[in-house]
Amino acid sequence: MTDEILLIPDKIDIERDSVAEIWKNNGGEIKRIGKFWEQPDIDLTKRITIYGIDTFSLVLAQIVGVKLVEPKDEMIGQLDFDWIKRKIDILRIYDVNESLFPAFIKPVKPKTFKSKVYDDFTSFLKEVNGIDQAEKIIKSSIISIESEVRAFILNEEILDMAIYEGNSDLISARKFLNDFLKIYSIDLPKTYVVDLGYNKVDGWFIIEFNSSWGAGLNLCDPSKIIDAIREATIN
Repeated sequence: MTDEILLIPDKIDIERDSVAEIWKNNGGEIKRIGKFWEQPDIDLTKRITIYGIDTFSLVLAQIVGVKLVEPKDEMIGQLDFDWIKRKIDILRIYDVNESLFPAFIKPVKPKTFKSKVYDDFTSFLKEVNGIDQAEKIIKSSIISIESEVRAFILNEEILDMAIYEGNSDLISARKFLNDFLKIYSIDLPKTYVVDLGYNKVDGWFIIEFNSSWGAGLNLCDPSKIIDAIREATIN
């Protein structure tokens, strides 16, 4: 990683700092950014990698002229039931009505409103008040989650995966994910993060996809997943 720069927020964060340490040990340069909306003082002839939360990364990528690779949130709605174990619909806010509740709802555009289980139509309307009614949302029927696993994917291979909530069998989780990677048909990028859920009734299922440049480690080994983070920035 000589002649390469990793841009991360200047705020202390154990996970990001562990990634930075691996990057530095591999010969790369680290630049901690505070004012991410301004052009940083860096050598733009060097290859740039960005790792941080959504707003930081997306704005900074525009400033320094790189592209970030990310899966489209709505892709999960295209998966067969065997992979998600629940009904998922991609709707517009104006499509939502009382008959859909209770339901888990999240915005397709990150941070537009709070992603959570909404018990009734009234509480959802209060949350999205003032938001463009044409905004896309992901509506999911409620499913029990007893355990959660995070995995970093690069070139359809698992770089690392770890249980970050609950207790479950990581071997069966790996088999489920490897089976998915062999036969999935949706348009996923070169690298991404996938979160799996588990319960005793439904077994393993995909919760959601995330970007490698923005996802926390959630107990994954930074030395194993550093290449996924690097490949998530296109210079």
